Amino acid sequence: MQYRPLGRTGVQVSPLCLGAMMFGPWGNEDEADSIRIIHRALDAGINFIDTADVYSAGVSEEIVGKALKGRREHVFLATKFFMPMSQDDPNQRGGSRRWIMRAIEDSLRRLDTDHIDLYQVHRPSPDTDVDETLGALSDLVQQGKVRYIGSSSYSGSQIVEAQWASRERRLERFVTEQPPYSILVRGIEEDVLPTVRRHGMGTLTYSPLAGGWLSGRYRKDNTPAPASTARPAARFDMTSPANQRKLDAVEQLAVLAEKAGLTLIELAVAFVINHPGVTSAIIGPRTMEQLEAFLPAADVTLAADVLDRIDEIVAPGVTVNRADNSYGDFELRADQRRR
Repeated sequence: MQYRPLGRTGVQVSPLCLGAMMFGPWGNEDEADSIRIIHRALDAGINFIDTADVYSAGVSEEIVGKALKGRREHVFLATKFFMPMSQDDPNQRGGSRRWIMRAIEDSLRRLDTDHIDLYQVHRPSPDTDVDETLGALSDLVQQGKVRYIGSSSYSGSQIVEAQWASRERRLERFVTEQPPYSILVRGIEEDVLPTVRRHGMGTLTYSPLAGGWLSGRYRKDNTPAPASTARPAARFDMTSPANQRKLDAVEQLAVLAEKAGLTLIELAVAFVINHPGVTSAIIGPRTMEQLEAFLPAADVTLAADVLDRIDEIVAPGVTVNRADNSYGDFELRADQRRR
């Protein structure tokens, strides 16, 4: 596997990053099987694992911690904070210093490690000053508990604001951004990817199969329910016009993949990691079979005519269903609009 520079950090990571969201009750409840999947990914050359405290209420981190016993030093380990970890306590979430200082200790304990290589804000907060978040994260870096910090699902303007604040306040800066990106969700090509590249950041994209839409599972003649309870059901409402357009696109992409001698999964993942602005694509297998289906994509280079045909099916910068975008939820809320 050919490794790539993670922005300007000097760290080298694999083009496939093992996402751990499906390890635990949200996906695979068999802990031993989940550990076997993690070990197989490491044996295949993947040196990058991404999880989050919220995944299965911390169980994902615990499984990753157990799997890395004896192998931790060879893995670039990333996790995230921000999402609610309690339905009763409004302060067990977000980007405040108070929560970050507790969240890091909980993640370190669950992961059974003394440091996290990349600690990421899971979502931007409209209610928290970015200086507050960056100040707390900078202290964690100085304490040696965190090596690098990153953001997830930040818009272009939010990325710029955070970079400016880091420089102005002499704080640690976000060295990575984690946005959604796939053939069906191309919105980041318009603003986020160019912004990240200008600031020398690494890009770890999530959901290269668009939540399973590009796995071959959802076709016009076969539209089952989501395989995981972590998937919002509304994104799989096959009566919506946007999802009907996705089904049309999937049919065309399946034909293209077959002509190119690839599976639909290989085409989808290769499309993401072939973009010069992408460092790693986060793959989130629930089973060993799914992991094996992902691995060949690391060595696939898509020809220009294949990329041109993809652009004809889904134009650059276009997200077929806005619900898949992860951006603009706060800005488009009724009380934030002028009407």
